[in-house]
Amino acid sequence: MSESEVLTRIDSGVGRITLNRPKALHALNRSMCEIMTEALLAWRADPAVTSVLIDHAGERGFCAGGDIRMIAESGAGDASEAKRFFGVEYRLNHLLFTYPKPVTAVVDGIVMGGGVGISEPAGVRIATERTTYAMPETGIGLFPDVGGGWFLPRLPGEAGTWLALTGARLKAADTVALGVHTHFTPAERIEDLKAALLAEPADPKAVADRFAADPGPAPSAAHREAIDRLFAPDTVEAIFATLDAEGSEWALKQLETLKTKSPQSLKVSLRQLRLGARMASFADNMAMEYALGGRIVRTHDFQEGVRAVIVDKDNTPRWSPATLEGVTQADLDALFAPLPSDEAWRPLD
Repeated sequence: MSESEVLTRIDSGVGRITLNRPKALHALNRSMCEIMTEALLAWRADPAVTSVLIDHAGERGFCAGGDIRMIAESGAGDASEAKRFFGVEYRLNHLLFTYPKPVTAVVDGIVMGGGVGISEPAGVRIATERTTYAMPETGIGLFPDVGGGWFLPRLPGEAGTWLALTGARLKAADTVALGVHTHFTPAERIEDLKAALLAEPADPKAVADRFAADPGPAPSAAHREAIDRLFAPDTVEAIFATLDAEGSEWALKQLETLKTKSPQSLKVSLRQLRLGARMASFADNMAMEYALGGRIVRTHDFQEGVRAVIVDKDNTPRWSPATLEGVTQADLDALFAPLPSDEAWRPLD
């Protein structure tokens, strides 16, 4: 195998995609997305490929997200490189979502942001005890993109709203209970599972079912009723008010967490999810996220969030506007405005 950041090959009827950038926790860049897209397009009509398996090299995690530093540097200018990355990445997400052959993703470790985008479209999504899932974008002034506007509102109740706004980190018991992942398999059995997938490439779900184990009780289950009730309002101000009025230890902890996030990102993310819930197609959602992403990366809050969390690591972002009231309806309307036809995102096909 080469030292490519993504390894692609056909193995016993399975198209294998292995993320191979372990020092960066397999964070996605444009060339990685292009390599995956090229392979998937080549395999789509290839009779030698029965199904696809996406996994990662090493033990440090599946994929921690996208190349945030590059996106921030581009956003500090004209955002052209960031837009090119989003365009390619979102086309990969859509290609996986509409792929005509079964896709399996083994998310053994950290899976956030861009990693969610390439695993969530898979029909079989296998977590282990090492899995940590999150969409933490509101903490860096961004929003849960890569299809978050489609997938999150389709989780049970308001679980997706809770995850998007708070950036809550979940382990496998919760991800399987909520349907983020379809199966739990102990990490020590993952290599055996992969061998079985190669032996039976036509029915990865049957293989995953056979290797599935009980991840244990889901910690979030105790709060599901509260999540569905307290995160149901259609404004962030109302969510803050319901959490404050609830007054329980759990509710106040969620409120405390939300108050550390970018007010702009909270309002953007809530609107994104409410709009995405009503969209007729995944492609429509991705077009919305592409228009939004190209604008958000140029805002103060994204630049400041990346500075505070990723560059300087002081974890004290200075948001502007600093309050929810400072983020106006006009601000949101401008961020969500459709792009001109010649600039709009379109899927590969």
